[in-house]
Amino acid sequence: MKIAVLGGGNGSFAAAGDFGLSGHEVRLWRRDADQVAAHRTAGSRILVKDHNGRHDVKLGLVTTDIAAAIDGTELIVCPAPAFAQPDIARLLAPHLRDGQVVFLPPATFGSMIFAQAARDAGNHAKASFAETGTLPWLTRKHGPFEVAITIRAKRLPVGVFPLAQASHALAVIGRAFPDAIEPCGDALSGALMNAGPIIHPPLIVMNAGPIEHFERWDIHKEGTQAAIRRVTDALDAERIAVREALGYGAPHFPLAHHYAKDGEIWMYGRGSHDRLTDSGDWRERIVLNDHRYMREDLRLGLSLLVSVAGLAGVRTPLAKAFLAIGGAICGEDFAQGDRTLETLGLSNLAKAELQILLREGF
Repeated sequence: MKIAVLGGGNGSFAAAGDFGLSGHEVRLWRRDADQVAAHRTAGSRILVKDHNGRHDVKLGLVTTDIAAAIDGTELIVCPAPAFAQPDIARLLAPHLRDGQVVFLPPATFGSMIFAQAARDAGNHAKASFAETGTLPWLTRKHGPFEVAITIRAKRLPVGVFPLAQASHALAVIGRAFPDAIEPCGDALSGALMNAGPIIHPPLIVMNAGPIEHFERWDIHKEGTQAAIRRVTDALDAERIAVREALGYGAPHFPLAHHYAKDGEIWMYGRGSHDRLTDSGDWRERIVLNDHRYMREDLRLGLSLLVSVAGLAGVRTPLAKAFLAIGGAICGEDFAQGDRTLETLGLSNLAKAELQILLREGF
């Protein structure tokens, strides 16, 4: 199939390389003209490294022209950070066509931002927007056009906006991720499956001291201790309580399974945490104020969770505490985050009205 990948980070290169490795025609779009020119000069190739070795993948197109990148494609995958979504959505919105599926892995309810951008652009194409609970690859770039994939996701819970188009959207996404897609309802359900705002805020906040002290620190290894795990489980219980209050049924994919040696498999499968730390790719220099775990998962992810919890009538003391502490670390008010029902223009809707919108679309 023809797939467009948007972005130039770890996830986007993993997506483009892996789709190409699977035989799809892949077009990679990014905004950095100098990097695009360099990539073309290097042959528009990506070197993918995984447990099977090294694979040289040729892309169909590398471009700064988003219209050219998505023209004639069935699937548009955007693994960019949540804070980059509004700008990308505005660039993409005028060019969407009937039947195209925009997949955001993960998204922090970014499917709503992309759908709103299309509406605001006056584009009435029957496109679908979907999001899942994690990036489909544990991955890191090892060079400008080289990416290492440690693990591929086993089960991806996917929510679709509007839900009425879920059958088509899931079929398209499923062709790119065979045997890995699991429907979880509407887009808000998909957003509330996001693993990042549960795993990463305790790690980035509770390891703040060693992060500032050491030049390089692996918060997934030395930083994932029993005390932090207990806090992660308690924060995850708040997420699951919100899902249940909104009527979303099991499975809720509790994050405890990410660390488990046995039991139910979802996300990256059993032993994935050990494989992540063994790779060494997450031993890195972390700048607290700028890191994605702080800016995306804590600031945006938890502000969304707290906002939706208010609609559902669920208390989220831990999520609010991490917003307060993270904001204090960065010298900002994270409680006024950019990813709330209010900032998305949905705070005037009652729960039943929001559910109708999620099902039927605009």
